[in-house]
Amino acid sequence: MAQILQRRSRTGLLARCLSVLGLTVMASAAGVLAPGQARAAFPDRPITIVVPYPVGGATDTLARSIGQKMSETLKQSVIVENRTGGSGLIGMSVVSHATPDGYTILFGCTTDSAIYKAAAQTPPSVNLRDDFAAVAGVALAPHILVVPKSSPAQNLQELIALLKKEPGKHNFASIGIGTLSHLEGELLMLTTGVQMTHVPYRGGSQALMDLIAGNSSLMFLSAPAAVPHMKSGAVRVLAVAADKRLPMLPDVPTISEAGVKNFSAENLFGFYAPKATPPAITETLSKAISDALQQPELRKFLESQGLDVRYTTPAAFTTQTVENFKSFDAIVKRANIKLD
Repeated sequence: MAQILQRRSRTGLLARCLSVLGLTVMASAAGVLAPGQARAAFPDRPITIVVPYPVGGATDTLARSIGQKMSETLKQSVIVENRTGGSGLIGMSVVSHATPDGYTILFGCTTDSAIYKAAAQTPPSVNLRDDFAAVAGVALAPHILVVPKSSPAQNLQELIALLKKEPGKHNFASIGIGTLSHLEGELLMLTTGVQMTHVPYRGGSQALMDLIAGNSSLMFLSAPAAVPHMKSGAVRVLAVAADKRLPMLPDVPTISEAGVKNFSAENLFGFYAPKATPPAITETLSKAISDALQQPELRKFLESQGLDVRYTTPAAFTTQTVENFKSFDAIVKRANIKLD
């Protein structure tokens, strides 16, 4: 009887050992599968595009229209989230601190970040050159140079001649200190030798209204904002601040064509990801963006908004970003622009 109990005890112990061994093997197998599961084809869930500007603006519209087409290629939902404030720093900070897995990316204006970094007296906590991985450049948003209908200048050379004839008697409006429209006015003075007074506004609407009223001699602003007033005859468009003409304004020359050389003020837009994002993921996102921009209806819509659609790869967009920061740093220093 004792032998039988001993055999049963040994059998029970063996069963328990096998059971524990089985659980260990299962756990080990699970541990092996987990990384495989983590490496599922990207993306396997929705992607969020953070826009550091308000809903309804040009940047927001651009991000949403491209994001919608990206979702078709990636077979996943693409959600746009607006995180405004701090001159774009809040939205940029959100993305820079996100997990670098491609599921949270940023759509922003490279030029704004470059100007702010160059002009801010206190270095910004985050910027697009140093704290992100470039995913894809998508478009330039060139500004146009406009004058009120009361201006005697019919073209850029006549405007320059007028400004040189009456130094210090003219001003240029901008949508705020440190904005691209401010930098463009300063750059016009630097490249032509004219003298003007800068009059900053809090936004483009009031600046444009004062220009129309004849309180300012000229202004740089986005084409969509100015075209309705151009059609009504309230303003006259003299040139495009870009290296080629806009499809929506085919008869308006570039500033270079109008005779002013070395004027470069690219308003560059594109997508960025957290800096440590794997290259394979940025390439997947970049291809989806490229596919979106190749769709004729989207290109037509973007061009109707005054945008110059130009897709660039992650490597090319990285180079563009560095060059953009370098260019505006030089302009800001030459013009001695400082932001508190």
